[in-house]
Amino acid sequence: MKILWLADSAVAPEPAQLLPGTHTWQVTRSLGEALFELEQERDAFEACIVCLPLTEDDAGVVVEEMLRVKRSLPILFIRDSGTAAEAVQLLQLGAFHYFDRYPERDALADFLAKLSLRQCTAQPGADGSWRQMVIGSSPAMKKVTDMVSLIASRRSTILILGETGSGKEVIARAIHQASPRAGKPIVAVNCAAIPDNLLEAELFGHVKGAFTGATNARIGRFEQADEGTLFLDEIADLTLDLQAKLLRVLQEREFQKVGSSETTRVDVRVIAATNGDLLERVKQQKFREDLYYRLHVVPIRIPPLRERVADIPVLVQHFVKKICDQERIPHKTASSEALQRLCQYAWPGNVRQLENAVEMAIVLSGDRTMLLPSDFVLPTKVAPKALDLAQPHIITLPEDGLDFEAVIGRIELNLLEQALERARGNKKLAADMLRLKRTTLAAKLKSLEALTCGSAK
Repeated sequence: MKILWLADSAVAPEPAQLLPGTHTWQVTRSLGEALFELEQERDAFEACIVCLPLTEDDAGVVVEEMLRVKRSLPILFIRDSGTAAEAVQLLQLGAFHYFDRYPERDALADFLAKLSLRQCTAQPGADGSWRQMVIGSSPAMKKVTDMVSLIASRRSTILILGETGSGKEVIARAIHQASPRAGKPIVAVNCAAIPDNLLEAELFGHVKGAFTGATNARIGRFEQADEGTLFLDEIADLTLDLQAKLLRVLQEREFQKVGSSETTRVDVRVIAATNGDLLERVKQQKFREDLYYRLHVVPIRIPPLRERVADIPVLVQHFVKKICDQERIPHKTASSEALQRLCQYAWPGNVRQLENAVEMAIVLSGDRTMLLPSDFVLPTKVAPKALDLAQPHIITLPEDGLDFEAVIGRIELNLLEQALERARGNKKLAADMLRLKRTTLAAKLKSLEALTCGSAK
């Protein structure tokens, strides 16, 4: 492996101190010299290592200029006692990795060996198949797909921001599919769905006898996702204690299982997601500032459905085909009047609510192949007193009947999602709106999502 080495500081180590002799490197002392070597042998260099600080050259300019010459060049920065802020800045500019301390000789060699292997391995997502996962061509979604295409090949941590039901997990899976890790597993964890006292063992695993009931050892989600991607949904719900442990994994790529003193190293790309305002939680001292900047390396905002109305017809078509195929029934078509009505609706539950509405419409349409406006039950935000429970024919019963449990479950789920949307994801507040206990709301969500739509994302 041939490496371009850039270091002009008298205190920076020589390549031989950090890398074994099996590697070859070209030592340069300035950005100009490094760019000259890169332009002469663009295809020969497999990586560039930059030791900071640099006397004359700004690290950000180093990234921009080198990527201008060779866009696919992995650039690794090393600084003794580096800072999270500097790491975020350089990774956002396109650096491949940032070591905030001088790595051990073997650790750097292992990192470069894995990098070389990834570069030599065919990328399963390089054919663009991941684009089929992202439905929509509106300007708002084009920005998202452009970002996915830009960052998928990088190792950078990603934070996906978006309202409930907007499709954060879909984008996470698209990033994984478009990356060199596509042949490895992507493991998803909903941090809000697992009790706090069990989440640590869920993430990191545990040894036999670590706690009462731990009759067998268990591999955690980080280890399951080794060489792949870990998607942490609802990251804002992590306790401060777990936030500290997650920060260590992101920094050191290692952790300890519950009940063990041994260290486990992993190569995992972390994609986190939240529907809340993490920066506001930082101000409230409910979320660690250093973890926020570790996660906020590359932020992606998923637009709510009301900001991408042009995508509604194609989404409806996609969901109709998907649901009809699952039910093994002839394909149906939404009428132009139905599509017009759907495009005029605000969709507080976003894409997930649209999918639910399409599924209900298919149920209510019976044997008809055309979906009419009356088939789509679209609740409006009304005050409790305006809800007339005695009103007849809120839902019209088709002549051939319907699946009662599925329809009632869909209505319940829609109300739960509206409450969560209004409460900005706060389950306690949402439960209060519905006069439910928080545990009851969580249990209903789990059972209803399984009943009415299987995988919600």
